Amino acid sequence: MEYKNKVLIIEDDKHISHFLGTVLAANNYDVLTADTGEYGCAVISSHCPDIVILDLGLPGIDGWEVISSVRKWSSMPIIVLSARNSEADKVSALEMGADDYITKPFGTEELLARIRTALRHTRTSAADDGISVNGIFKTGDLTIDYSKYRVYIGGKDANLTQNEFKIVALLGKNAGRVLTYDYIIKQLWGPHAKTDNQILRVNMANIRRKIEKKPAEPQYIFTEVGIGYRMAESDQIKQEIR
Repeated sequence: MEYKNKVLIIEDDKHISHFLGTVLAANNYDVLTADTGEYGCAVISSHCPDIVILDLGLPGIDGWEVISSVRKWSSMPIIVLSARNSEADKVSALEMGADDYITKPFGTEELLARIRTALRHTRTSAADDGISVNGIFKTGDLTIDYSKYRVYIGGKDANLTQNEFKIVALLGKNAGRVLTYDYIIKQLWGPHAKTDNQILRVNMANIRRKIEKKPAEPQYIFTEVGIGYRMAESDQIKQEIR
């Protein structure tokens, strides 16, 4: 599995949008584009990108409204890329929920570095110090490597798909806590995804076949009937409890 982070560019200037898309694609990102705030919000809710690059001066719904809309249901990183360079605009965007603010004109290397930083912070924002420090979660023979987007069982790659990895990664960051079906679905497939849980059950069945010795008797991901799923606590937390 080659994991490509999905980047959504919301920019009404076609030249800038094309330039950004070319640079990001050349650096192994999966690129989506939108030229209005309305369409950008629709793409965010339907595709759940890993990160959003957002212009503020958009036709119709502007960038401020996009930030406000996304923050009602998701913490996905948002980097504002704007010609507005006043301190007031920067402060307002950051206080509304943007993760970073870059002014135009900009350097591509700086933008790529800011994107990597925002994604790294998203990956490692967890209560488990092991994840926060080195991007690794361990429980028993299961290891989640957040920097490589890989899950290993006994040192061997479990060969999860991107969606399967996202589910396991989300549960790992919240190990020991029950995540409801609706919460997981919303984080992976957006606020308008169907809530019949079928797509989640199918993915979970595939995950268990790949990571559990006995899928019917799981060691790592437990089902809380009628509620959701829970990842076993990390080895570090287990040691601290002892």
